[in-house]
Amino acid sequence: MRNTDFTLMRVFCIGGFVLAGLTGCDGSDASSPAVEVDAGPVALRRLTAEQFTRSIHDTLGEHITVPSRIDPDDRRDGLFAVGSSFASVTPSGFEKYEAAASAVAEQALDAAHRDDVVPCQPQSLTSSDEECARAFVEQAGRRLFRRSLTTEEADARVAIAAEAANTLNDFYAGLELALISVLTSPEFLFRVEVAEPDPTDPSRMRLTSVSMASRLSYLLWNTTPDDDLMAAAENGDLVTENGLAEQVERLLSSPKLETGIRSIFSDLYDFKQFDEGLVRKDNALFPVYTQTLAEEAKEQTLRTIVAHLTEDKDYRELFTTPESFLTRRLGVAYRVPVQTANGWEPYVFAEDARRDGLLSHISFNALYSHPGRSSATLRGKFVREVLLCQDIPTPPANIDFSIVEDTMGELRTARERLEAHVTNDACAGCHTLTDPIGLALESFDAIGMLRDEENGVPIDTSGDLDGAAYEDAAGLGRALRDHPALGPCLVRSLYRYAAGREVQSGEQALLEFLNERFAESEYRVRELMREVVLSDGFRTTSGPRDAEEAGDES
Repeated sequence: MRNTDFTLMRVFCIGGFVLAGLTGCDGSDASSPAVEVDAGPVALRRLTAEQFTRSIHDTLGEHITVPSRIDPDDRRDGLFAVGSSFASVTPSGFEKYEAAASAVAEQALDAAHRDDVVPCQPQSLTSSDEECARAFVEQAGRRLFRRSLTTEEADARVAIAAEAANTLNDFYAGLELALISVLTSPEFLFRVEVAEPDPTDPSRMRLTSVSMASRLSYLLWNTTPDDDLMAAAENGDLVTENGLAEQVERLLSSPKLETGIRSIFSDLYDFKQFDEGLVRKDNALFPVYTQTLAEEAKEQTLRTIVAHLTEDKDYRELFTTPESFLTRRLGVAYRVPVQTANGWEPYVFAEDARRDGLLSHISFNALYSHPGRSSATLRGKFVREVLLCQDIPTPPANIDFSIVEDTMGELRTARERLEAHVTNDACAGCHTLTDPIGLALESFDAIGMLRDEENGVPIDTSGDLDGAAYEDAAGLGRALRDHPALGPCLVRSLYRYAAGREVQSGEQALLEFLNERFAESEYRVRELMREVVLSDGFRTTSGPRDAEEAGDES
């Protein structure tokens, strides 16, 4: 970006908004299940780093390298999707966004790519052309703001472009500043959800058609709405039964749904730790483990999930299927042959490989372990909290973990150390819930490689999951598949992800309905997503979240 700051203060002050500016409109209501719903509030939801990048790529070009130095995502109640509705932009964070916007604008409008995003040719390269600048601002701004710009918003940015072009004698330098003003606006950085009275029931608030477009697109594709969805939104189609259903089917049948599914499960499983290099291991103990292996392990699990769910297979079977994808590097870690020298290939683990289901993947076992040893407690806690939606209390601050951490003492296996640890009454309650699950996975070490012994002692992987006994990790996968809480937990997690908040008391009946529909569909996630987005909980609201509530939880 060129070194000029004469209009930057004007750039930064453009784009204020009022969330609760509610106006009525005509149009019939979309269909919803015959269940009473008292939906929760809406709030500003700051784009996650992935949404920020994808929105830029889909609007301005895949060639753009989007700087990663922006405000970090906020993970709250187990999801970045929930934390996004509490995230703000700090003064230092705004400087990072401004720097990122400058880098993006320069790449988008360089000589090699400007014709792809600017829908016109300027009359002069060395002076302003307000007509062409307006065409660009309105086109790019519509995709980035996820709605058409108001006349005032467009005029302000056209004026910025004109002033800069005439001062710098460069038309495209003016467009860069105009684009920066769009990319640093709250209307881009935050998903602004607006509600309006329902014409058929003025006592009820519904999201506007334009707000519905953003909700749909970021849930199902994790990016800004495309032109077809924007056109439907601006026509008011997304608050009508047929219009909403038509767009939902289009989004669900698109290859872009794979991105949405990846994003949901990556958030749920906290796989961003792999991206940030936080899953570290002791190189002396695990020389095969590298950052590249970690990234491929994460990708293996996400590819497995996407392939399974986009083929409309039973969600529960993810925890028992031997089908997956491997690279040659992963094949070394799994100790199985991989034919493809570079890239991925489908792979079905043999029965004696003991790799049935997601819980046997390197990604899961490496993520929920310590740098130098496995952790039955962390693995069990993940299953209880993330897969079964059961709360495990945080351990007291004064608990002595020395017995568990002493892997070279008299207690040779994790089972022996944990059994000694839980003689403390303060520890027994939680460990009784987590450890029988995690101990079934002790046949996988801290990076997920198979082992039969620990410190020369055979590993006992038997256990019990709420009354279902098993002998090993494969048995645990089957017990988890059949657990009555597995399906309802995904329903709750997906609903929280979609709404960007916790489930409200008035939505419990809807969740019960969604549980029933999920089971009737034989646990097909595509069908669950359809039911969620067509529900009143997704389309209606109690209004903006109270400022006091946001302050109490921040």
